[in-house]
Amino acid sequence: MLPRIHVLATGGTISARGGTTTQMTGYTVGLLGVQDIIGAVQEVTRYADITGEQVTNVESSSLTHALWLRLVRRINVLLASPDVDGVVITHGTSTIEETGYFLNLTVKSNKPVVLTGAMRPAFAISADGPINLLNAVRLAASREAMGKGILVALNDQINGSREVTKTNTMATDTFKAPELGLFGYMQEGRPYFFRQSTRRHTVNSEFDIADIVEFPRVDIIYGHVNDDTVHIDAAIAAGARGLVVAAPGHGSMSDATKAGLIAAQQKGAVIVKGSRCGNGMVTRIAEDDSNHFIAAGSLNPQKARILLMLALTKKNDLLEIQRIFDEY
Repeated sequence: MLPRIHVLATGGTISARGGTTTQMTGYTVGLLGVQDIIGAVQEVTRYADITGEQVTNVESSSLTHALWLRLVRRINVLLASPDVDGVVITHGTSTIEETGYFLNLTVKSNKPVVLTGAMRPAFAISADGPINLLNAVRLAASREAMGKGILVALNDQINGSREVTKTNTMATDTFKAPELGLFGYMQEGRPYFFRQSTRRHTVNSEFDIADIVEFPRVDIIYGHVNDDTVHIDAAIAAGARGLVVAAPGHGSMSDATKAGLIAAQQKGAVIVKGSRCGNGMVTRIAEDDSNHFIAAGSLNPQKARILLMLALTKKNDLLEIQRIFDEY
């Protein structure tokens, strides 16, 4: 029997069509549904027994926490069934790394979950969606993908959702894991893994979203020359319970920013210190102990935001939140 793979479609460029075969921007997302996307790649039936459903059909920049919760709950139901061996999610590339990391922390199964998408709309010259979908199905149907956490498969490459990020606005090889590297390759229809994450995920995650309706508000503050407290104050006024700072360098901050964050902390906000660099780690220094700042480690700001959101559903103790950032 072939592995049984369920495709969940959420929209994105893989569901888009342009006015011409050379239109690579400004196209309309959501014109193709899940059956259109699967039906265009008949080869998938050689590797899996395919079923599919439409979760939503939007640009990934329009996704919400409510849609994330609907998606992860549906995945957990599917993977708990003996009739489903793995899940493929078609997704817009703009925020695929954020959805992937959220699922990495909240899916409760060792069965493969693979996100894929496209940089070029369907029917464009050299459209990449069909081969990406085929490889994602092949990967989700493989034994090798078991227990690896949530995977992202595009451009014949396999990446871990924790480390992967979009690095180019248009190129098909946009998805990379800076410095830490990709997990492996899709070659001749099969996966080749060379590494995997040592951080906690999926069945080893402590996060349970069963009763969550909405997450605590967490905002990202972008550091720059001559910055001040305007965005910090606005975030706190809007009800932020946490702030992630995309700081220059190794978490460097101006005196004004630092003072604004300490004031925000006194109003109950948890502060995570990250970096805008794109590579490297932000580790704790002596000053962080006195300021009670959390170090983001190697997580980029958008993923640190997700982890802090989930941490705040369970913990308010700063040492426990730092423990979470160290383990995930």
